[in-house]
Amino acid sequence: MAAMDAKLPWFATLSAQDRSWIGLVAQSGISAFVEWFRDPEAHSSMPTRIFGSAPREFTRVISLHQTVDLVRTTIETIENTIGTLLPPDDVPIVHEAIQRYAREVAFAAATVYAQAAEMRGAWDARLEALLVDSVIRGEADESVRSRASALGWTGAAGTTGAAEVAVVVGRAPAEPAEVRNAGSNVADLVRHAAREAGADALCAIQGDRLVVVLGGTSEPVEIVQKLAPWFGPGPIVVGPVVKDLMSAVTSARAAVAGLRAAVAWPGAPRPVPADELLPERSLSGDGHARRQLANEVYGPLTMGDGVLLDTVSAYLDSGGSIEATARAMFIHANTVRYRLKRVADITGYNPLNPRDSFTLRVALALGRLLNPEPGSTVL
Repeated sequence: MAAMDAKLPWFATLSAQDRSWIGLVAQSGISAFVEWFRDPEAHSSMPTRIFGSAPREFTRVISLHQTVDLVRTTIETIENTIGTLLPPDDVPIVHEAIQRYAREVAFAAATVYAQAAEMRGAWDARLEALLVDSVIRGEADESVRSRASALGWTGAAGTTGAAEVAVVVGRAPAEPAEVRNAGSNVADLVRHAAREAGADALCAIQGDRLVVVLGGTSEPVEIVQKLAPWFGPGPIVVGPVVKDLMSAVTSARAAVAGLRAAVAWPGAPRPVPADELLPERSLSGDGHARRQLANEVYGPLTMGDGVLLDTVSAYLDSGGSIEATARAMFIHANTVRYRLKRVADITGYNPLNPRDSFTLRVALALGRLLNPEPGSTVL
């Protein structure tokens, strides 16, 4: 113990309890060596049992590298003192035995830490799966935040230091050959790729879905482009960015609904934001998407005298012809162009774009069905 205190600077920083555990392990190791030296064959498992006197949590107090330093210091101290304890003719024999024994102890230490790492990894994987499930089910509370912190989640890993969160949903890989070749699992590889891209990630496979909760980035689509290889074939839907993990259910709900509806848009980009699937989500029965289109697209067009609503309706009914719209409304074509530009500025959807015009048509139909009053909000 005096040698450890003199040679290992970090040893002095340990608590008295931890130092006492180290003393017990060293004492156990020396006693085990005596038994093993008497009959190595009968006590072949003795080196692997010397760490049994230490609590399991001890692997979190000191690292494997520090454990190796402790073993090395103990062996060196014994080698330096056996000459004063044994007859000269016995020293070489005991010295050789100590070398063999020290090698077995080193392997035993590696085994102990490997088993501890496996247990922590299995526990962390279960905890992470529960956290992701809580987010998907909308049951996130303060306990979810604390458990996420225990897994290393900061929510502000990005270069902006932002705490935004977005949920990503796609298909789980059917035959993850890359995963097998890497000797890891999908969740580990996704977390590593997200970390390399500057974001936090919680990951879980739920049936045939791969769900990733990204944190610390306001541009999740850019991050997901780097994670795409670890998803299975098919669409990858990115939910809208929310302020923190507690609000992630909003993003999760949109992402899950988007994945269900993405089949209706074969040409969708991969990944695709859930808000770009609002028409398909509305047609598939997503009430949140219906209200969003009615409130954020149809509602603003009903404000004022409703001339923008009349113009975009006439434009869509005329098959996208500006001239036909002008004739139907008895106005100049440039007036139509100006009003359509105003529609694009207000709603974010350009009627001249085929995809946007489809979204506008669905939004107008939903708005009329839900029949909101001018300027009102659909609940």
